[in-house]
Amino acid sequence: MKGLKILLLALTITGCQTKQTPTQVVYRFDDHRYLELTGYNCEGALWYTDTQRGIHSEITSQFYRIFTHTFVHPSERYIAIPSWGTGHGGLSVSKDYGQSWQSVRYSPGPNEPDGMDSPPQEEVISFTVANDQGFLLTKHSLYMSSKPFDDPRILHGGPGISYTLDDGSVQVVKPGSAGWSWGKVYSTKRGLEGSVQILRAEWQDLPDQVPEVKNYKGWDHMRCDMDAGK
Repeated sequence: MKGLKILLLALTITGCQTKQTPTQVVYRFDDHRYLELTGYNCEGALWYTDTQRGIHSEITSQFYRIFTHTFVHPSERYIAIPSWGTGHGGLSVSKDYGQSWQSVRYSPGPNEPDGMDSPPQEEVISFTVANDQGFLLTKHSLYMSSKPFDDPRILHGGPGISYTLDDGSVQVVKPGSAGWSWGKVYSTKRGLEGSVQILRAEWQDLPDQVPEVKNYKGWDHMRCDMDAGK
């Protein structure tokens, strides 16, 4: 019995000394929306919170590292979160105000001058999300998501999109088979050349520059305390 009491006392003391994994706000969009990181050394699980809509959702469960470049994000319905490495798997997006999250990809083809389809981390300058559209600016390129809708011509029940090849033959992008859902693919204008995606309304009349954001009340960079919890 005496040995059992000693064991219970030791377990109690050990439990009292266990540290809580630190959680810190690493980005604020406004007064009611923010990102929280749970982990040590500025790496861990990332959560999104919207207190007005009652949303608290997990973006990634582990290994998230904050985006260190300029980050401006007034958009509310379409939310795009970059990580330290913005290559494949480095962007998570929500199209429903932060309730659910999905990974995005880059359009296949030569987005970069060297023919690669995604940007090197060291060339990234900024990431901006405005009017439900994302813009990733690098030293050589401007990547962007499509405008925030799907061309009704390729939705189920639509007429499809007809186009003519160089040999005069007529082809049709059929409804339900056009591939890219809005906001799920990032591309440069260079990467869209020669693709049937450029026929879709949401990929037309794209800007050449990141749109100006006025009166933004959120943070323009993510912030993280490397010593949190130590």
